Amino acid sequence: MYRRTWMEINLDQIAENVRKIGDICHKKVIAVLKADAYGCGDIQVCRACEEAGAQMVAVSSLDEAMILRNEGYTGKLLILGMSDPDDVEDLKKADAATAAYSSAWVDEVLKHDARGLKVHLAVDTGMNRIGFKDLDEMRAALQKMLDAGVIVEGIFTHFYCSDIPDHVITDRQFAAFDEAVKAMHYPFEWIHCDNSDATLFHQDPLSNACRVGITLYGISPYRNDFAHPISLYSAVYMCKHVPAGETIGYGATYTTTGDEIIGTAPIGYADGLIRANQGRKVYVDGQYGTIVGRVCMDQVMIRLDHEVPMGTKVEIFGPHISLEEMAADLHTIPYEVICLISGRVTRRYIWHGQLMQEQNDRLIRSEA
Repeated sequence: MYRRTWMEINLDQIAENVRKIGDICHKKVIAVLKADAYGCGDIQVCRACEEAGAQMVAVSSLDEAMILRNEGYTGKLLILGMSDPDDVEDLKKADAATAAYSSAWVDEVLKHDARGLKVHLAVDTGMNRIGFKDLDEMRAALQKMLDAGVIVEGIFTHFYCSDIPDHVITDRQFAAFDEAVKAMHYPFEWIHCDNSDATLFHQDPLSNACRVGITLYGISPYRNDFAHPISLYSAVYMCKHVPAGETIGYGATYTTTGDEIIGTAPIGYADGLIRANQGRKVYVDGQYGTIVGRVCMDQVMIRLDHEVPMGTKVEIFGPHISLEEMAADLHTIPYEVICLISGRVTRRYIWHGQLMQEQNDRLIRSEA
């Protein structure tokens, strides 16, 4: 790591969270590793989840599925999003199940040799994203696929208000899903509806698997006893005293009110520290500094209470500033914060109690 800006991912703690989730739901665990495991590294997080007992991995696209296969993952794999019907052969080669979500999609798929293709029926219970809404239409599509030799592994839906304490909407969605599953009269191997939040409260006799994404990283509105395995850091590389009345950064959006200590760290919006972070706190050497002036592409300025040595660590989020707190400050959700952390930020992996790997996607490509 040449630039002191990094994301630390403790794979031991992710594995601990997977085991805890399994103990809670008493069902098969599907680890949702979309978007490079939410920016945390798909194959690294995948291996931790596998070791902890996850029986399947879910991604958003064939591209993400093929990346995992190329990185050596050989276990069960599900694509939750839309796959192009023309990619049937590639889906089969990747041994990736995919969502079957409409009659039009099924008809296009069956124009190809779909024998051996694995699918999970997607049921739309109110999200109005993808999925069958009409049960007769879904039953007809199921029969067409079975007649063509498609392997219908599973059926699923997605709860869209499971983070809200009032579970009326979730209960209504589950009732619709329950009706859909029973109406198919088919022995699905995988029946799944519970996402991260629902996994913690929604116990039902129908589903046999839960799909967990953000709670792998300790994020939950219902429990605070999960490990928090990810942190984002940079380092102060310059400290200066700036007298009263001077401005800081582009656009002169901040003016010093007295003699102020300003530290500069090599992290900016190109790393995912978006400009909305101006005014937010960070943790430096036992003090909470404040980001002042506009966040630059590659650097950020921090008002400090006392000077710190060159190389002093800056915590953007971690043990002293939670990811949830940062997301709330930015009026967004933790998913978005970590998904925005770019590939040029080095990932440092802790595995089996020691530093396993440092990875920087930009550097890897330049050295290839």
